[in-house]
Amino acid sequence: MLPASIQITGELLSPAEVQDICESLKEDSVRLLSVRGCQLSDRDFGRICRSVAESRSLAQLNLNLGIVSSISRTRHLADALKTNRSLQTLFLHGSPLLDAGLVTLNSALSTHPALVCLDLGDCMLGDEALGLICGMLPPDGAKSGLRELTLSANPGISSKGWARLSIAVAHSSQLRVLNLDYNPLGDQIAGMLAVAVASSRTLEVLDLEGTGLTNQSAQVFLDMVENYPTSLRVLVLAENDISPELQQQICDLLSEGEDDNDREAPPHQPDSSPQMVLLTSGLGESLLAETEM
Repeated sequence: MLPASIQITGELLSPAEVQDICESLKEDSVRLLSVRGCQLSDRDFGRICRSVAESRSLAQLNLNLGIVSSISRTRHLADALKTNRSLQTLFLHGSPLLDAGLVTLNSALSTHPALVCLDLGDCMLGDEALGLICGMLPPDGAKSGLRELTLSANPGISSKGWARLSIAVAHSSQLRVLNLDYNPLGDQIAGMLAVAVASSRTLEVLDLEGTGLTNQSAQVFLDMVENYPTSLRVLVLAENDISPELQQQICDLLSEGEDDNDREAPPHQPDSSPQMVLLTSGLGESLLAETEM
């Protein structure tokens, strides 16, 4: 029997329901477990974590919306990740981790052999946490790292922290998707990110929705896509003070790049993913939703 999925949202989980989840995990019959926004006791959370540690089939774990709500729960999760070897995607969006929580998780996250997608949006992170996250984006020639990273809505990160992330992105050998929406970045940080995008050989998606950008940032990105070859194929600039004309120019240039790539590609590549251009809201959600289906 193929591994199934367990998806529960916003419910109060009874000990009996938790027991069923744990048994399914231990039987390696679950590939996706989502308990986003659910309420459960600390004891039951620990039971689930111990079962996650034993599971060999679990590929995706969704603990969004406050499930990891204390340092003790963070420790339970860290212990589970140190033993688990199958997990590829971890969602912790909306968890009050703070820097201390990421310090607790760091060793387990950075050494996990299969983890490639991590959502730490709205986790109340600061510069210390971001420094640890940069270590999960190893440079060329180093170990494999994250392919998708979400850091939406972490306003406690300073310009120094974002500058450090930009450097890590520029040299990362794996990162394909970076969601930074709803952080107060401004034009200066956007300029650093443009340099990182121009340097990266892998980054395809950058979400900057609602990050306080103006036409100044858009002009920098326009110059980049117009004059320099990049891997970028999706740039989200919605909810910023950027003129529709500039957005359209960037969109058109990215589209031209897609057309050029299509002409250069071999005739039969069934595994190639289609390129797309989005300058509207909600990209991060849509990308993550693909993995949740």
